[in-house]
Parts: sequence; structure tokens; C-alpha cells
Amino acid sequence: MNKKDIAQIRKQFKIDNDLLKISNIFNVYIMKETSEIYHHQSQPFEMLDQDQQELFMNNFKKLLAGHLDEKLFELKFQRDAENSSQLILHQGLLSHDVDGWKEQMLQIVEKMLKNRQYEMDIVITFIRGEYLKPTKRRSEESEESDRDTVYSHPFILCSINNTQEPKKELLFDYVEREFKYSFVVDPIINLNTPIAGFLFPCFTDHAADVNHILYSAGKVHEPDHQFIEEVLNGEETMTAKDDKIVFEEIIKDVTGDQLNTSTLSNVYEEINLMIQENEEEEQPKLDSTDVQRVLKMSGLEDISTEKVESAFKKIIDDDKYELKASSILPKFTSKSIKINTKIANISISPQDLRYVKQVNLNNKRYLMIEVEEDTVIEGFTMIPEAFGVESGE
Repeated sequence: MNKKDIAQIRKQFKIDNDLLKISNIFNVYIMKETSEIYHHQSQPFEMLDQDQQELFMNNFKKLLAGHLDEKLFELKFQRDAENSSQLILHQGLLSHDVDGWKEQMLQIVEKMLKNRQYEMDIVITFIRGEYLKPTKRRSEESEESDRDTVYSHPFILCSINNTQEPKKELLFDYVEREFKYSFVVDPIINLNTPIAGFLFPCFTDHAADVNHILYSAGKVHEPDHQFIEEVLNGEETMTAKDDKIVFEEIIKDVTGDQLNTSTLSNVYEEINLMIQENEEEEQPKLDSTDVQRVLKMSGLEDISTEKVESAFKKIIDDDKYELKASSILPKFTSKSIKINTKIANISISPQDLRYVKQVNLNNKRYLMIEVEEDTVIEGFTMIPEAFGVESGE
């Protein structure tokens, strides 16, 4: 799934939307002390009152919020996994009766609870529904509605939520004119911040992909690898942060950790160009050959295939590994690059990095920034000085 596919299905989670039909909701309450099911309940989603539906819809939207490879991860299922979650979920998707679907979902719950101790009671919510996507946009001249022909996508979504201890409060009773201690025994289910979840299957444009599952982490750059591998049976994944670190280490190894700002700026521009050229297609990835080409196009000459492949092998133990371009490129139009020194911290965008240079003069290092306008500090316009000459000389 790309960010457009995710955004499309995410915005469907609203009440009275004829493009999203949720048939059943299944809630499972887990006790932290025993890691066992305390209670479970299934009912038609339409039987919930409107306020409850709204709470769950917001929960599902938050589950699908975030950037790919940062909070959301498209995972490929492991082949020949024992007690395969892919098979369990697929059977649940195809089940014609509620009891059959619940049985499959309880198998997923059992896998979640195996060798896992949660810090709080948790509630695991499953829904199954149908996502309807129009085959084409409605033309203003056409009398045909964009709802006349749609693609039908059955899906299962799971959201895992913590519970919170109820608040102990002191109240004032206006009628009796006295202070009262209030304590609610029932725990509060925190639907505002899902701690994990998934969507099955993945959707790419108009097609369902049962070989992939969309996993949602509770925190950015912190996927639960145990959950991914043992519960979902997904293949090992790398975050965007991981990819960025690997890329930086590979570049350091290839260049001997010697890179000027002009060359680094060219590297980022080449990668940004790759992303722009493939904007409507699958996001581009860089293998060792692509990295070699980018470095050569950026002005580095002594870059051989053997040197780059050796760096891939050394850093990630795989000379065929592919780095996602969007993960390794700092946000191109924002001040996403941080330059930290003892004197000052500076933020700059990748496209403006070319205007920054480190220079040596009289055995001293200087950070030089080329500017087109006068520099104003605390309301004072700075007077240009000859480089390397102290003011007043």
C-alpha cells in the first residue's frame, strides 16, 4: 500500500458512509495479571449507538494514521509459518457466519497472549467489513453516478487498546451541600491511542493483496518485532530511521567519511529526482548499483561497484538490500537538516545545503553560509566584513 491507498481507506471511517460497511465488531478483554481472556462480546456494528460508533470510528482512523515505514508498515507474510496468521485471517475473511469468524479471531488473540505480559488490562477489537471503491471518478457531463460501479474489498481490522485506571475524585453535592468522594470501579478503555493493530488484506489501487498485511505500531519508529514475527508471521522489517542510518553508514564507508556539503547536496537532489520521477508508481528503492550511480552523478569519481557492494555487505550483511528513497532523504522542502556546533545550532533544507561550506583559514575552521540578502540579528543589520579580517582593523 502506498500513502494514497492508506489515505483513501482511512477517510472512509465515518458514520453513515455508504462506501464502508462494517458488519460485525468483536471485543476481547484481557486481564494483565493472568494474560487470559476475561470476557469477549460480538455484535453487529449497526447495533451500537451512534456515540459508540463514533468512538470506534475515530479509533480506527488513528490506527491508520502516520507515515509508512515510520508508524505503518506493509509486511510480507513469512512462507511456511507454523499456525500461519495469513491462513487464519484469510479463513476469517471468507467465513460466512459470525461464529466461524470469531473462532478465527480468537486464534489470533491466543497468539498475542503467548509469551506476552501486558502492563495493563487491554481490549482487542476486531471488525470485519467491506470497503467499496468507485471504479472511476464521476464526470460532470455524465449522468452515471460514481456509486454505480464499485470495487468491493472485504477486510478485517484489529485495534489493540490499553485501559486506564478510573479517577478518584472529590465532588461537591449542591443539593445536600456536602463534599463527596467519588470512585468509579470500571476501567476506562483508551480508544484515543491504539498501542498496535493491523489491517488485512493490503489494498493496492483496486486490488486486494492477501500476501501482505498493514501493521500499525503504537509509537513512531518503534515497531514491535516480536508481534510482527510471532503474532502476524510477517517478515522482518526496517523502519525509515533504520534505513537512513544504514544509508549514512554505507556512504561513510564508501567515501572514507569525507564528504563536502556540495556533494551531499547533490546526493540528496539526485534521490529527490528519483522520487519525483516515480511519484505515481511504487516508491523507488536504491540497491548498490543505484547508490553507486547517485554518488557518481553527485561528483564523486573514485566509486567502484566492488567498493559499494562491499559497504552494503559490511553494514547490513546483504549486498542486494534495497533502501527506500523516501526513508533516506530528509524532508526536502523543510529545514530538516540539523547542523550542530558548540557555538550555534542551524536548521537548513536539503535543497539549500549547497549554500553552506566548512572552510579552513589561518588554521581555524569556519562555517560559511552564502546569503543573498543582508543578515539581521536582533533587529540590527550586519555590516559585511572582509573574510578572515577582524572588525576594526
